[in-house]
Amino acid sequence: MQAADRRAAIVREAVKLFAERGFRGTTTRDLAAACGVSEPVLYEHFATKRDLYTAIIETKGQEGFARFQALVGPYLDMNDDRRFFEKLARFVLEFYEDHPEHGRLLMFSALEGHETAEITYSRHREAIHGLVVRYIERRIREGAFRPIDPALAARAFVGMLAHYGWTSAVFRCGIPGLSRKRLVAGMVGIFLEGVRTPDESGNPAATRNGERRPPASKKKR
Repeated sequence: MQAADRRAAIVREAVKLFAERGFRGTTTRDLAAACGVSEPVLYEHFATKRDLYTAIIETKGQEGFARFQALVGPYLDMNDDRRFFEKLARFVLEFYEDHPEHGRLLMFSALEGHETAEITYSRHREAIHGLVVRYIERRIREGAFRPIDPALAARAFVGMLAHYGWTSAVFRCGIPGLSRKRLVAGMVGIFLEGVRTPDESGNPAATRNGERRPPASKKKR
Protein backbone atom coordinates (compact mmCIF):
# COMPACT_ATOMS: atom_id res chain seq x y z
CA MET A 1 0.00 0.00 0.00
CA GLN A 2 1.29 3.46 -0.93
CA ALA A 3 2.16 5.85 1.91
CA ALA A 4 -0.69 8.22 1.04
CA ASP A 5 -3.20 5.36 0.94
CA ARG A 6 -1.91 3.99 4.25
CA ARG A 7 -2.22 7.41 5.85
CA ALA A 8 -5.79 7.80 4.57
CA ALA A 9 -6.69 4.32 5.88
CA ILE A 10 -5.27 5.19 9.30
CA VAL A 11 -7.33 8.38 9.40
CA ARG A 12 -10.54 6.52 8.45
CA GLU A 13 -10.13 3.95 11.21
CA ALA A 14 -8.99 6.54 13.73
CA VAL A 15 -12.13 8.60 13.10
CA LYS A 16 -14.28 5.64 14.14
CA LEU A 17 -12.30 5.01 17.32
CA PHE A 18 -12.01 8.64 18.39
CA ALA A 19 -15.72 9.22 17.73
CA GLU A 20 -16.56 6.18 19.85
CA ARG A 21 -14.06 6.57 22.70
CA GLY A 22 -12.68 10.09 22.54
CA PHE A 23 -9.03 11.13 22.52
CA ARG A 24 -8.24 9.96 26.03
CA GLY A 25 -10.06 6.65 25.67
CA THR A 26 -8.18 5.63 22.52
CA THR A 27 -4.63 4.25 22.74
CA THR A 28 -2.05 3.99 19.98
CA ARG A 29 -2.26 0.22 20.42
CA ASP A 30 -6.00 0.40 19.70
CA LEU A 31 -5.34 2.54 16.63
CA ALA A 32 -2.62 0.28 15.28
CA ALA A 33 -4.79 -2.82 15.78
CA ALA A 34 -7.80 -1.22 14.08
CA CYS A 35 -5.63 -0.19 11.12
CA GLY A 36 -3.93 -3.58 10.86
CA VAL A 37 -0.45 -2.13 11.35
CA SER A 38 2.17 -2.09 14.10
CA GLU A 39 2.63 0.93 16.34
CA PRO A 40 6.01 1.77 14.70
CA VAL A 41 4.24 1.93 11.30
CA LEU A 42 1.62 4.21 12.85
CA TYR A 43 4.36 6.53 14.08
CA GLU A 44 5.83 6.70 10.58
CA HIS A 45 2.75 8.63 9.51
CA PHE A 46 1.88 10.48 12.73
CA ALA A 47 4.54 11.24 15.34
CA THR A 48 2.02 11.29 18.20
CA LYS A 49 -1.59 10.43 18.88
CA ARG A 50 -2.26 14.15 19.28
CA ASP A 51 -0.89 14.82 15.78
CA LEU A 52 -3.28 12.23 14.36
CA TYR A 53 -6.24 13.64 16.29
CA THR A 54 -5.43 17.18 15.22
CA ALA A 55 -5.14 16.10 11.58
CA ILE A 56 -8.54 14.44 11.78
CA ILE A 57 -10.27 17.46 13.33
CA GLU A 58 -8.74 19.79 10.74
CA THR A 59 -9.68 17.46 7.88
CA LYS A 60 -13.25 17.10 9.10
CA GLY A 61 -13.55 20.86 9.46
CA GLN A 62 -12.35 21.39 5.89
CA GLU A 63 -14.74 18.72 4.60
CA GLY A 64 -17.65 20.38 6.37
CA PHE A 65 -16.84 23.81 4.95
CA ALA A 66 -16.46 22.30 1.47
CA ARG A 67 -19.91 20.71 1.78
CA PHE A 68 -21.34 24.07 2.82
CA GLN A 69 -19.77 25.82 -0.17
CA ALA A 70 -21.03 23.16 -2.57
CA LEU A 71 -24.58 23.04 -1.18
CA VAL A 72 -25.25 26.59 0.01
CA GLY A 73 -22.56 28.66 -1.70
CA PRO A 74 -24.31 29.01 -5.09
CA TYR A 75 -27.27 30.77 -3.41
CA LEU A 76 -25.35 33.29 -1.30
CA ASP A 77 -25.65 36.04 -3.92
CA MET A 78 -29.18 35.19 -5.06
CA ASN A 79 -32.51 36.43 -3.72
CA ASP A 80 -34.16 33.01 -3.49
CA ASP A 81 -34.68 33.05 0.27
CA ARG A 82 -36.54 29.78 0.48
CA ARG A 83 -33.98 27.89 -1.57
CA PHE A 84 -31.08 29.43 0.37
CA PHE A 85 -32.47 28.46 3.76
CA GLU A 86 -33.60 25.05 2.53
CA LYS A 87 -30.05 24.30 1.41
CA LEU A 88 -28.67 25.62 4.69
CA ALA A 89 -31.14 23.48 6.66
CA ARG A 90 -30.17 20.42 4.65
CA PHE A 91 -26.50 21.13 5.35
CA VAL A 92 -27.10 21.36 9.12
CA LEU A 93 -29.22 18.21 9.27
CA GLU A 94 -26.76 16.22 7.17
CA PHE A 95 -23.95 17.26 9.50
CA TYR A 96 -25.67 15.61 12.46
CA GLU A 97 -27.62 12.79 10.83
CA ASP A 98 -25.37 11.70 7.95
CA HIS A 99 -21.98 12.47 9.54
CA PRO A 100 -22.55 11.65 13.24
CA GLU A 101 -18.86 10.85 13.79
CA HIS A 102 -17.99 14.50 13.12
CA GLY A 103 -20.43 15.73 15.75
CA ARG A 104 -19.16 13.17 18.26
CA LEU A 105 -15.55 14.17 17.58
CA LEU A 106 -16.35 17.81 18.24
CA MET A 107 -18.27 16.93 21.39
CA PHE A 108 -15.39 14.84 22.72
CA SER A 109 -12.90 17.56 21.82
CA ALA A 110 -14.89 20.12 23.79
CA LEU A 111 -15.37 17.86 26.81
CA GLU A 112 -11.71 16.85 26.84
CA GLY A 113 -10.43 20.38 26.27
CA HIS A 114 -8.50 19.67 23.08
CA GLU A 115 -7.21 23.16 22.24
CA THR A 116 -6.48 22.59 18.54
CA ALA A 117 -9.90 21.07 17.94
CA GLU A 118 -11.61 24.06 19.54
CA ILE A 119 -9.66 26.51 17.39
CA THR A 120 -10.36 24.54 14.21
CA TYR A 121 -14.06 24.18 14.98
CA SER A 122 -14.41 27.85 15.84
CA ARG A 123 -12.68 28.92 12.63
CA HIS A 124 -14.92 26.90 10.32
CA ARG A 125 -18.08 27.57 12.35
CA GLU A 126 -17.52 31.31 12.36
CA ALA A 127 -16.75 31.31 8.63
CA ILE A 128 -20.09 29.65 7.88
CA HIS A 129 -21.97 31.78 10.42
CA GLY A 130 -20.46 34.93 8.91
CA LEU A 131 -21.66 34.02 5.42
CA VAL A 132 -25.22 33.42 6.67
CA VAL A 133 -25.18 36.72 8.59
CA ARG A 134 -24.06 38.62 5.50
CA TYR A 135 -26.87 37.06 3.45
CA ILE A 136 -29.45 38.20 6.03
CA GLU A 137 -27.86 41.67 6.23
CA ARG A 138 -28.13 42.06 2.47
CA ARG A 139 -31.78 41.01 2.43
CA ILE A 140 -32.52 43.52 5.21
CA ARG A 141 -30.89 46.31 3.18
CA GLU A 142 -32.95 45.28 0.15
CA GLY A 143 -36.15 45.51 2.19
CA ALA A 144 -37.03 41.81 1.92
CA PHE A 145 -36.44 41.15 5.63
CA ARG A 146 -37.52 43.16 8.65
CA PRO A 147 -34.82 45.20 10.50
CA ILE A 148 -33.76 42.38 12.83
CA ASP A 149 -30.43 41.39 14.38
CA PRO A 150 -28.74 39.39 11.57
CA ALA A 151 -26.42 37.46 13.88
CA LEU A 152 -29.28 36.51 16.19
CA ALA A 153 -31.48 35.48 13.26
CA ALA A 154 -28.69 33.30 11.83
CA ARG A 155 -28.15 31.55 15.16
CA ALA A 156 -31.90 31.13 15.66
CA PHE A 157 -32.30 29.37 12.33
CA VAL A 158 -29.22 27.16 12.61
CA GLY A 159 -30.02 26.49 16.26
CA MET A 160 -33.43 24.97 15.68
CA LEU A 161 -32.04 22.69 12.96
CA ALA A 162 -28.99 21.76 15.04
CA HIS A 163 -31.17 20.88 18.02
CA TYR A 164 -33.36 18.62 15.93
CA GLY A 165 -30.38 17.02 14.20
CA TRP A 166 -28.45 16.45 17.42
CA THR A 167 -31.35 14.97 19.39
CA SER A 168 -32.30 12.77 16.43
CA ALA A 169 -28.76 11.48 16.01
CA VAL A 170 -28.04 10.94 19.71
CA PHE A 171 -31.40 10.08 21.25
CA ARG A 172 -33.24 8.87 18.11
CA CYS A 173 -36.16 11.12 18.99
CA GLY A 174 -37.09 12.57 15.63
CA ILE A 175 -40.71 13.08 14.62
CA PRO A 176 -42.08 9.72 13.37
CA GLY A 177 -43.20 9.75 9.76
CA LEU A 178 -41.73 13.18 9.03
CA SER A 179 -39.39 13.11 6.05
CA ARG A 180 -36.35 15.36 5.91
CA LYS A 181 -37.91 17.20 2.96
CA ARG A 182 -41.07 18.03 4.94
CA LEU A 183 -39.05 18.92 8.02
CA VAL A 184 -36.88 21.34 6.07
CA ALA A 185 -39.85 22.92 4.28
CA GLY A 186 -41.71 23.36 7.57
CA MET A 187 -38.85 24.92 9.53
CA VAL A 188 -37.84 27.21 6.67
CA GLY A 189 -41.44 28.33 6.29
CA ILE A 190 -41.73 29.14 10.00
CA PHE A 191 -38.47 31.11 9.93
CA LEU A 192 -39.29 33.11 6.80
CA GLU A 193 -42.76 33.99 8.08
CA GLY A 194 -41.04 35.65 11.02
CA VAL A 195 -38.29 37.60 9.24
CA ARG A 196 -39.88 38.79 6.00
CA THR A 197 -41.13 42.34 5.66
CA PRO A 198 -44.96 42.32 5.75
CA ASP A 199 -46.97 43.86 2.94
CA GLU A 200 -49.89 46.27 3.38
CA SER A 201 -52.17 43.46 4.45
CA GLY A 202 -49.74 42.35 7.15
CA ASN A 203 -48.65 39.19 5.34
CA PRO A 204 -44.98 38.33 4.64
CA ALA A 205 -44.33 40.12 1.35
CA ALA A 206 -41.85 37.84 -0.38
CA THR A 207 -42.53 35.00 -2.73
CA ARG A 208 -40.44 31.86 -3.16
CA ASN A 209 -37.76 33.67 -5.17
CA GLY A 210 -37.64 36.67 -2.85
CA GLU A 211 -39.70 39.06 -5.01
CA ARG A 212 -42.47 41.05 -3.44
CA ARG A 213 -45.94 39.59 -3.47
CA PRO A 214 -48.58 42.01 -4.79
CA PRO A 215 -50.81 43.51 -2.07
CA ALA A 216 -53.87 41.47 -1.23
CA SER A 217 -56.98 42.76 -2.97
CA LYS A 218 -59.80 43.95 -0.76
CA LYS A 219 -63.16 42.31 -1.25
CA LYS A 220 -66.01 44.61 -2.20
CA ARG A 221 -69.05 44.54 -0.01
